[in-house]
Order: sequence, then C-alpha cells, then structure tokens
Amino acid sequence: MPENGPSATNAESTRPPARLLASLKKVAPGAAFREGLENILRARTGALIVVGETMAERGLIDGGFRLGVELTPSHVYELSKMDGAIILNGDASRILFANVQLLPDPTIPSGETGIRHRTAERTARQTGDLVVAISQRRNLITIYQGTLKYVLKDVSVLLAKANQAVQTMEKYRGILESALANLSALELEDLVTMSDVVTVIQRAEMLLRIEAEVEGYITELGTEGRLVGMQTEELAGDVAAECYLALRDYCQPSEPEVAERLRDEISRLTPEELLDAATIGRLLGYAPAAGFLDQPVTPRGYRVLSQIPRLPAPVVDNLVASFMSLPRIVSASIEDLDAVEGIGEVRAKAIRDGLRRLRDKVIIDRQM
Repeated sequence: MPENGPSATNAESTRPPARLLASLKKVAPGAAFREGLENILRARTGALIVVGETMAERGLIDGGFRLGVELTPSHVYELSKMDGAIILNGDASRILFANVQLLPDPTIPSGETGIRHRTAERTARQTGDLVVAISQRRNLITIYQGTLKYVLKDVSVLLAKANQAVQTMEKYRGILESALANLSALELEDLVTMSDVVTVIQRAEMLLRIEAEVEGYITELGTEGRLVGMQTEELAGDVAAECYLALRDYCQPSEPEVAERLRDEISRLTPEELLDAATIGRLLGYAPAAGFLDQPVTPRGYRVLSQIPRLPAPVVDNLVASFMSLPRIVSASIEDLDAVEGIGEVRAKAIRDGLRRLRDKVIIDRQM
C-alpha cells in the first residue's frame, strides 16, 4: 500500500523520509557510488541502477552480462553509456550485472511518464530495493524504494537548509535551557505547577524534532556534513535524557517503561497536539480541567538528582523509593540519607552538598 502523507510521494519534499535514510548513505557524497552518479549527471547520459542482489533469482532481468566486479566511479560511468540497467549488490560495493533489461510487473501503477522512471518506480514497488534513475533531459537523480520517491538535492542547497536548521536549534536550545533552569529552581523550592512541566516537555520535544530533521540532512550530505553533525551533537547534548527524566518525575505511574512509552507517544504527536497543554497533561496521567495548568505538582527528583556528580542511577532510584519526592530528599538529614540502601555517610554528605550547590547555581542562573 502507498505511504500516507507527502513524504511518500512528493519528490520535492524538504527532507528525505526517515525510512529512506539508510539507503541515502549509499548515495551520499564521499561514497564511490555517488561519485559515479555525479559523473553520469555531468555527462547527461542518464542511467537506471538497482541496488539489489536477488534481481536475477526473481527473474526480473533479461539480457546483459554478468560482471561481479568492484564498484568504482569510472566503472559506473562507463557502463551507464549502454542502454540497459546496472545491478549492484546490497551495499553498493560491487557491480553484478550491466546492460540488462528490467522486467517489473507492468500492472503495478506508476505516476511517472518517462520509460526509465516508470520502470524504476515499478521495480522499487515490486522488490522494495533501492532504485536510482538519472534523467538525461532534466539532469536529476531520483531514488525510489518501495513506495517512496525522493530527488537528491545539490550539496549547496542541502548545506544551506542544514545551517538554517542548526540556527533554529541554537534558538530552541537557549529557550529550553531557560525553561530547565526555571524548573530546577521551582523544584528545589517545591513550587512547580503543571504549566512549568508541560513547557519543558514541549520545548525538549521541539528541539529533538529539529535534531531529527538536521540528521536527515547530515545523512544526505555524507562527508560534506561533518561540521554540521558536530554542531548538532553539541546542541542536542543530553536533551533526550532530560526529557525522559522529567517524564519520570511527573508521569503517573513513574515506572521506567511508562516514561519510555510516553516518550514514544509524545514523539508521534502532531505539531498541533504537541502545543496543546491538555494533550500533554492527559499523557502524563492527569485529568485536564479548568485551571489545571496552575495545579501544583511535586517532582520525584530523578532529574535534579541526576545532576549530582558520581551519583549512580540505582542510588537515585533508592532515594526516590525511600522519600517519594524531591522536597523530602532536600529536607532529609544526613542520618536519614545514610539509612537508604547504597548510601553511606560520605555519600549522604555529598548528596546534601550537591543539592546545595544546585540550589545556589539555579539562583545565580535566574538572576543572570
């Protein structure tokens, strides 16, 4: 069945469909296969190439000749001068056949008009393999896989889009840092409301979505996307972990599998649903009502405690299980902390000192 949404059928979509990213690595700049494709594009000869080892066994090719040689850019370019298609192995490292005729099922629907692209689309739909068609007239590289279709973009265009997305990430990172600092301060003072929690979750998910978009550009850019990748990694940081711990602090109930499931559900929300505070509240296990955003909520302490150096996750779990909330942990004496399994007197003092330093830090951050 065809994919739903524009990404399944629109070759001019702004970024590649997620299910196509693995295949894009095979045709990304820096790969020998991509260099061969660029040579064909510059020569305006056109080509039809299938990355699939079982084409012969399926009886989907006729004629041509068997090669079984290593793929090089010059081999791909020279073999494309013949009328037939080229068949590569699964990782596009070897040329298996050349100058073959493809024999896809002619009853498979195709929206293409040219013979080469119609054959490419039907072959991809029938086999699920990656099929590359280079237009001799339009000078474009189009890739098909299953029902997906995507036109490869020029590196300069991709870099411009990726840099614009990185700038957006920088903006959202600043907004998220401010929301997290505010939440930490309120948690240590036990003044958190549902609005504060929802804001952090929304901002974190927005940043993660921008990161996913940039990752698509990085994949398609190949070796040209190294610097963008480094910037993205630095900006994304531990956002996913922060979001997960925030969910554990406030979701009902607080089991790890519940937080993981909520993380997946939030990632599937539409942009409109993500911006709806009531939707986030329902996912967390609360019943949204009039004024529910002003409803006080108490953190369990997973996120704040994770910021204390050298405090293992099992110890954090024991602390939360023993005290049930962050305010109780903050007000606990060293003797109370020492009584928790896995915490001795030295670690109890370290926890008290760590919480005090965090309180001082968030106060300074809010004043800046």
